[in-house]
Formats: sequence, C-alpha cells, structure tokens
Amino acid sequence: MLAQINRVAFELAGIPIYWYALIIVSGIIIAMWLSTREAVRVGMKADDVTDFMLWGLPLSIIGARLYYILFDLPQYIADPIQIFNIRSGGLAIYGGLIAGGLTMYFFTKYHFISPWTFLDIAAPSVLLAQAIGRWGNFMNHEAFGPETTRSFLESLHLPQFIIENMYIDGAFRQPTFLYESVWSLLGVVLLLVLRKRPHLLKKGEVFLLYLIWYSFGRFFIEGLRTDSLYFLDVIRISQLLSAVLFIGTIAVFILRRKKDKNLTDYDRSFGENQSII
Repeated sequence: MLAQINRVAFELAGIPIYWYALIIVSGIIIAMWLSTREAVRVGMKADDVTDFMLWGLPLSIIGARLYYILFDLPQYIADPIQIFNIRSGGLAIYGGLIAGGLTMYFFTKYHFISPWTFLDIAAPSVLLAQAIGRWGNFMNHEAFGPETTRSFLESLHLPQFIIENMYIDGAFRQPTFLYESVWSLLGVVLLLVLRKRPHLLKKGEVFLLYLIWYSFGRFFIEGLRTDSLYFLDVIRISQLLSAVLFIGTIAVFILRRKKDKNLTDYDRSFGENQSII
C-alpha cells in the first residue's frame, strides 16, 4: 500500500492548516530574512525590505491568483466562490513576479532606492523561495507531469516518500515539481557564486541572470506538466512567457553593456565584505 501524504498538516481550533500554506509562508520568511541581511550588507536599511514586503507580499499573492484565474476563467465563472479557495493551490509564479515587480518599481521610486540594487538583493532569495514553494505543490499532489513508471522514478534514486506520492490519478507521474525545485536551487548557487566574483557582474545583472536562468528551465519543465494554463487552447502561457523573458532579458543584458560602458560593478561599493548568503 502506498503511503500518501495528507495535505492537512494539522488542525488549529478545528481549522485545517495545509502543508501548502506552511511551505509557501516558510519560503517567504526565509527569502525576506536573507534579503534583509544582504540589504544591510550593501548599505541599505533592513526596514527597506520589511516595508516593501508589507506591500509587495499581499499584492504578489493577489497577482499570482489573478494570473491563474484569468487563464482559467470559465471554471471560476461557473463557481465564483472558488476564486478565494487558495488552500488547494492555484497561485501562478509569473503572476506574482509581475505584481511584485510593479510594486517594487513604485516602492523604490518613492523611497529613492535604485531599483536595480533592490532587484539584485532580492533575486537569489526569491529563487530560493520558489524552490521551497514547489514542495507545497508536492504536498498538494499537483504540478506533476505525464504518466511514467515506478522503475523510472526509482532510476532517479528518489526517496520512497517522493515516489509513492507521485502516484496520482491512478498512475505514477513525472515529478516536475522536483525538477523545477532542483533547477531553482542550482540557480541560487550559481547567482551567489557569480555575485561574489569581484568586478564580474554589473549592477542589475544578478537579477537579469535570475530571469535568464529561471525562464530557460521553466520553458522545458512546463512542457512536461499536465496542468498548464493555455492561451486559446493552443499555447502554454508559461512556456510563451518563459521564451519571451529568456530572449528579452538576454537582449537587455547585452544592450545595457553596449550602451553604458560605465555601469557600476555590483560589488564596487561593498568593500571587501563577503556576501552573507
């Protein structure tokens, strides 16, 4: 008999608390803590990150939910109350990033902070939060790929608890949640290593590399998923957006370097201090 994980972690005063929510919140807290420490290291105030999160977090969640709803609108028109049911998932990362990015732009303008610096500080932590958050999908038995076999999953040397919980809707499934989580973790390591190299990256390029790395991996992983949102029932929305982001960000990276030969090094103003994360 397969040992299936219960989506409910525990009950509090009779209210079910889901693993999905606990994992998402944990990822956000860790990202906020690490971003705050890096902000202090580069000369910003810790309160800058905290103040942004007071606006950015709720608006990002709203953006992630609206993105998901807009591309699956008939289902929510038929049952509008489900719009508020986020305990079962239904938060699109790209929607959260778009809403968070817009919030960050206006926040940094209002507080006279360089948006590029703010994005550089946040990028590795956000990618780490995304890696953690994918395990919420695992607990919800969602964000999985096509049918596969138990022998294939065992050939990946996965722990038994992952293999057994990849048995969904009567078949074993590709663990696309895990592929994206691992890809994101590798991206975090890459960004931190490159960020520590003196005079290698210019201001803003930690964030640009984050977009390039994530969108490249997401394009291929999205192609495996069975729950993708589609545009006109033809194109996977996340694949299309990933391709646009990948190509567009590379273009921005190259054009910035060509247009401005005096771009500030990411590490120039930070002395000899080592990155905290």
